[in-house]
Amino acid sequence: MKVWLLLGLLLVLEVLENVAGQDPAKNKRPKEQGENRIKPTNKKVKPKIPKIKDRDSADSTPKTQSIMMQVMEKGRFQKPAATLSLMAGQTVELRCKGSQIAWSYPVYLDTFKDSRLSVKQHERYGQLTLVNSTAADTGEFSCWGQLCNGYICRRDEAKTGSTYIFFTEKGELFVPSPSYFDVVYLNPDRQAVVPCRVTVLSAKVTLHREFPAKEIPANGTDIVYDMKRGFVYLQPHSDHQGVVYCKAEAGGKSQISIKYQLLYVEVPSGPPSTTILASSNKVKGGDDISVLCTVLGEPDVEVEFRWIFPGQKDERPVAIQDTWRLIHRGRGHTTRISQSIITVEDFETIDAGYYICTAQNLRGQTTVATTVEFS
Repeated sequence: MKVWLLLGLLLVLEVLENVAGQDPAKNKRPKEQGENRIKPTNKKVKPKIPKIKDRDSADSTPKTQSIMMQVMEKGRFQKPAATLSLMAGQTVELRCKGSQIAWSYPVYLDTFKDSRLSVKQHERYGQLTLVNSTAADTGEFSCWGQLCNGYICRRDEAKTGSTYIFFTEKGELFVPSPSYFDVVYLNPDRQAVVPCRVTVLSAKVTLHREFPAKEIPANGTDIVYDMKRGFVYLQPHSDHQGVVYCKAEAGGKSQISIKYQLLYVEVPSGPPSTTILASSNKVKGGDDISVLCTVLGEPDVEVEFRWIFPGQKDERPVAIQDTWRLIHRGRGHTTRISQSIITVEDFETIDAGYYICTAQNLRGQTTVATTVEFS
């Protein structure tokens, strides 16, 4: 009976293979050891591209987490918004989690070493406290963790926090300025900023030219308004120069800012453009000699001078005087001329030789020299 059942089962399997269009007798050959036993097929299969999870793509870049908290009343904590609006006079306490925290805050507070500001490092967090706040304190407050190896530390970009705080004070729509008039230099190769910032987030601010009197539109192409910086000239040129001021309106009140003199800079940025000239290159004994070193540069870039002269080793007495002034060179272009002059009285043989002048600014240095002979 078992034999008949086995024969019946084999017959059923053969029928099923024929129905499926498969002929096990075709291309029949012995299989090699280890050969794949899946039968080849002509069916076209669209290759599947593995999906990349959002989580995987996010993991490829370092995650940034805000480490800043604002201390509220009754010991409560909350993450500060990107911008805060507070009344002047309030105390602000910010904390950033970490054992080594660095801070940045409005330059005004640092310039005057204001005692109202306190920055402390605790075991697990850094703390910044500002008491008796004023409109002048308006600005960016930020913190970041530090990765230190001995005395060398670098910023941990994955652990930062910041908030921009508007301190609203009665009668002060603009952040107060230490002067009544300021100069803004227009460089053709970088942005220029008219820094009229407001203390009220909702204030409407416009830019005006004093003469001829008119409003200067912030069209988003040449000029844009940034509440954290002021009016930004994206591509300054000579037509922008003149005297301007800002006007703010909020809560039915208006206020005028200080005035800003916009001066176009003729000299491009870079190391000092330096020349040297002696009053005479051949000097008789007993005469006086002077050598002048001149730099033409940007109006707001200071220049430092250093001299090397023949009688220096013998401690020959000389007089050195440094001066600078702004000059206007056609179409209102403004240049800073910085000069250093070295004077030697009662010329002697030890004074003959090379007079070397080195001029240095933040972008580099230039060295020039001239020869003075004894005749």
